[in-house]
Amino acid sequence: MAVSSVPQERSSSPSAYPETGWRRSRSTPSLSEVFGSVTTRPHGPLWKKLLAFLGPGYLVAVGYMDPGNWATSLAGGSKFGYALLVVALLSNLMAILLQALCARLGIGAGRDLAQACSDAFPPALSWPLWLLAEVAICATDLAEVIGTAIGLNLLFGIPLEIGVVITALDVFLILGMQHLGFRWVESFVVALLGVIAACFAVQIALAHPDWRKVILGFAPTTQLVTD
Repeated sequence: MAVSSVPQERSSSPSAYPETGWRRSRSTPSLSEVFGSVTTRPHGPLWKKLLAFLGPGYLVAVGYMDPGNWATSLAGGSKFGYALLVVALLSNLMAILLQALCARLGIGAGRDLAQACSDAFPPALSWPLWLLAEVAICATDLAEVIGTAIGLNLLFGIPLEIGVVITALDVFLILGMQHLGFRWVESFVVALLGVIAACFAVQIALAHPDWRKVILGFAPTTQLVTD
């Protein structure tokens, strides 16, 4: 029997994933309107291959650079100095672990976390998990919306109420860009991250931090439990 020399590409349909261990099978992929893959070149320099996969990484990273996180970090730094840097380090390590687990779940099972909980647990457990997830999402979005509104107020003098409306309209901008293609969304997010990185670099240059204390701040101290 002849064997083709062309490697067989793994199907991206949910039926291609094994269903062993799940209470229910699934025929609908996660986020079916955007479910798919991005074409990459199998040949070429390594740095070009890496660039093709940086887009999803930047989309994940933007969740840790929202205005709510900035406001919390600025408030904590102004009160506790460099003592909380070790907490930020541990939080980032935990975030890397969780994001890696989410990526493995999506690649290996073809499910997102919500679908995995629905297919693996009985309704008596999946419904409370859904409720807790909704509360966590609302709490996260509330900090982002308020943080953006405060930023617009500080920069342009826009009232907080109008700033909240402008922030809510940003969601429709991202949804509209999805129809142009996934790369457009990636480019837009990368551009925003570039602006954030430039602002952060300027702030560091103006603040003149004590780099010795910055390095020592990554080591845990008793100040974390005494203050």
